[in-house]
Amino acid sequence: MSASTNKKPISAKKIMGMKGQEPIVCLAAYTTPIARMANVHCDLILVGDSVGMVLHGLPSTQGVSVDMMVMHGQAVRRGADLALVVVDLPFGSYEASPEQAFETASYIMAQTDCSAIKLEGGAHMAPTIQFLVDRGIPVMAHVGLTPQSVKGIGGYAVQGRGEDRQRVLDDATAVQDAGAFAVVLEMVTEELAIEATKALHIPTIGIGASNQCDGQVLVVDDMLGMFQDFKPKFVKRFAQLGEAAETAIATYADEVRTRQFPGDDHIYADKK
Repeated sequence: MSASTNKKPISAKKIMGMKGQEPIVCLAAYTTPIARMANVHCDLILVGDSVGMVLHGLPSTQGVSVDMMVMHGQAVRRGADLALVVVDLPFGSYEASPEQAFETASYIMAQTDCSAIKLEGGAHMAPTIQFLVDRGIPVMAHVGLTPQSVKGIGGYAVQGRGEDRQRVLDDATAVQDAGAFAVVLEMVTEELAIEATKALHIPTIGIGASNQCDGQVLVVDDMLGMFQDFKPKFVKRFAQLGEAAETAIATYADEVRTRQFPGDDHIYADKK
C-alpha cells in the first residue's frame, strides 16, 4: 500500500515488508514544498547529499556538511508526515569509526526528526551498519556506484560488470546481514540488479539499475527537467520545468524593462 492510500506514517519496517509486493516509490528531495507534494505520492523521501550539487552548485557531494543535511532534513520533514524520511550521512561524518557514525546519525535524527539514515559502502561498512542498528537507528545502505567515493573508483562508471559483479553482490549481502532495512543499487547492470533483488530478503531501490528492483529513486530536480545540460542515461524527464522556468524569467525581465510589469492588476491605488 502506498503513502497516498495509507494514512499512517510509513516506517522502515513497513518498507521492509514491501519486498516483492507493490514497487516502492522514492524521490530524493530537499525542500518543504516538494516534500509536501512527494508525501502524497511517495513511500520514501530521501534527503540526499546530492543536495550539494543540485541546490548549492558544488562540484561533488564531498563538500556537503552535516549542518547542510540537517537544514534540508528539517525542511523536508516539515512537509512530510506520511512518507518515510531518510537523511544521508555526508562524506567524512561516519567513515572513521562506528562511534563517529553513531554520533552523526543520532545528531541528524534528533535535529530533523527523520526516521532513518542512509550511508554509502558495502562490506567494509557492515560493522558500522550493525553498530547503528543495534542502537536503534534504522539504516538504508547504498552500494554499486557510491558518489562520495567517486574519485577513488575512477568516476561515474557503471559498476558490477565482469569480475566486479561478485564484489557488488557481496557488498549487498553484507549490508543486508548487518541489518540494513533496504539497499540502494546505483548504476549497476540490469542483470546484476535482478540477481541481487532475487537474492536479498531486503528491498532493493534502483537508480540506474532495473525496473525489477523492489523500488526506484530519482532526484526530483532531474526527473522534473530542471537541468537542461545534465541527463544521465538512467534519468527520465517527466516534465521540462527548467525550460519553462527560463522562459518565464526571460518574459518577466522583458516586461520589467519595457514597463509592462507591474500593470494595473498588480498595483495599488489610493482609496477614494
